[in-house]
Amino acid sequence: MSTIRETAPTAPLDPPPTGPAPGTRAPSTYLPQRDLDAPPPVPRASLGKPTAEERFAAVGAWVAALALAWVITQRLLPLGGPAWLLVTWFATGLLLSAVTTSMTGRRVDVVDRVVSGVVTSGALVVGAALVSTVVFVVFRGWEPLLHLNFFVDDMAGVGPRDAFDRGGIGHAILGSVIELGIAIAITLPLGIGTAVFMTEVGGRFAVVVRTIVEAMTALPSIVAGLFIYTVLIVALGFPRSGFAAAMALSVMMLPIIARAADVVLRVVPGGLREASLALGASRWRTVWHVVLPTARPGLATALILGVARGVGETSPVLLTSGAASFFVTDPTDGVMNSLPLYIFTGARSPEPQMIERAFAAATVLLVLVLALFVVARLVARPARASRRTSRRTPRRARGVSEES
Repeated sequence: MSTIRETAPTAPLDPPPTGPAPGTRAPSTYLPQRDLDAPPPVPRASLGKPTAEERFAAVGAWVAALALAWVITQRLLPLGGPAWLLVTWFATGLLLSAVTTSMTGRRVDVVDRVVSGVVTSGALVVGAALVSTVVFVVFRGWEPLLHLNFFVDDMAGVGPRDAFDRGGIGHAILGSVIELGIAIAITLPLGIGTAVFMTEVGGRFAVVVRTIVEAMTALPSIVAGLFIYTVLIVALGFPRSGFAAAMALSVMMLPIIARAADVVLRVVPGGLREASLALGASRWRTVWHVVLPTARPGLATALILGVARGVGETSPVLLTSGAASFFVTDPTDGVMNSLPLYIFTGARSPEPQMIERAFAAATVLLVLVLALFVVARLVARPARASRRTSRRTPRRARGVSEES
């Protein structure tokens, strides 16, 4: 006998509650009208990088400022000339940049835009001054530079009114190279040694040495020339020569190199010194093999600063070396000319040909200083691994990973 069981129909499941939990307040769905109408914020591509709209507004503000400055200086006020135009353009450019930025940005954005304009304008002014100086010097001395004899001949037997196909500055270039080479040979070891003493040795005497070095940094060039003239030429009876001029340049370059090298050696981490000493190295080997190689780029910069200080000085060379119109290869044998002294003599001449020769010599001096800077930077560049080593490294790493 089979029993039939009747089951009652099951009630449908209640949907989960969608309202707020008991004891809580339902969130408000009302949004202000300004939030509904405001466009979504545009994310920046990177931190600190302006958007295309911001760049367009900045450029448009400065273009409008230029037009407004022209109207103010050329039509409304009697302020003719490019100087007043540039000054008015700068002021109106900052004002319009602040106004356009305040329309869509915050106060910090306005300050950032104004400060950026001031800094950029300052950089442009410095760059324009440098470029204009170089262009003016090259333009005034262009004609003598077209003759090859200007670089290899001397001025022996050449008059101030002779044509540019006669005479040159070969003797001045040779004199500058010899004097600067002697000065570098003297000041480089002394300056770095002084910096090592002040940084690595220390003590009470190091404080005195640092004070003297900082005081000599602002030493006028004429004082250095008078010192060498009094001590070396007057007191010791040494003749005027290229060596005396090199000594005067050394007096000027030494505090610059010593102070810059001292700052660089202070930046070397102390952990490198402690690690070298912990491995059993002496203090001297630590300085020679750890500290100095680590600070080599900064030491090259110190040398650059010293050379830049001494290569263009005229007053110490004028007092100690004298002027010669012919080639002199021995720095201890009589007077020797140099590029700064040649430029000084030519610029004081009333003859137009000599003035043009002086500007041409100034152009050569600029190129010589640039070449010295490039060589110093190449020497200071850290050594790079060869291509063969860089190619073999992934293969070796791959082989180690396969074996493991």
